[in-house]
Amino acid sequence: MDLTRRSVMASAFAVGLAATLPSMAFAQKLPLGTLSQYLNGLQTAQGAFTQVNADGSVSTGTIYIKRPGRVRFEYAPPEKTMVIAGGGQLAVFDARSDEPTRYPLRETPLSIILADNVNLGRANMVTGHTVDGPTTKVRAQDPENPEYGSIDLVFTGNPVQLRQWVINDGQGGSTTVILGDLQIGGRVPERLFNIRAEMRDWAN
Repeated sequence: MDLTRRSVMASAFAVGLAATLPSMAFAQKLPLGTLSQYLNGLQTAQGAFTQVNADGSVSTGTIYIKRPGRVRFEYAPPEKTMVIAGGGQLAVFDARSDEPTRYPLRETPLSIILADNVNLGRANMVTGHTVDGPTTKVRAQDPENPEYGSIDLVFTGNPVQLRQWVINDGQGGSTTVILGDLQIGGRVPERLFNIRAEMRDWAN
């Protein structure tokens, strides 16, 4: 799929929000303190996601979140791919290898929303804070290491919900994750974020 498909997906997301949230067509910009409080209260969550990749291709799957520091992306067949954050690492599993590619989580923009204490008001963390129809958009980065890239967060209000994020990798590439209706709270097994255990299963 080409970049046209990516544009279509982004447009569909925006149109869908406008259609389902007519009363918020001229919503006020959500304060950074409110958004930080929301993210800090998001301890566990799970639901469907759609991912628009840097090359324009589209993937779907299920996301599991357990803050702080843990997230799991299970991609739907025919893709054999999985991404897990846990134990301070981010591991990318794919069909080409029995071993995942691993990175320090702190060197990825995902670490910003998975932090133990999210503080979007921290100096030089937020480089963009705008309102667009029913959504508030925030661009955030590690203020001490902007070379790690940034994350664009898209929220709606009443009540506050995280709807989408875009990972900007610092080399010009970006990956968009559009969230379905998340199931907030409830038990999410710790086993889902155990990279070593997943490595044993992945090789079999």
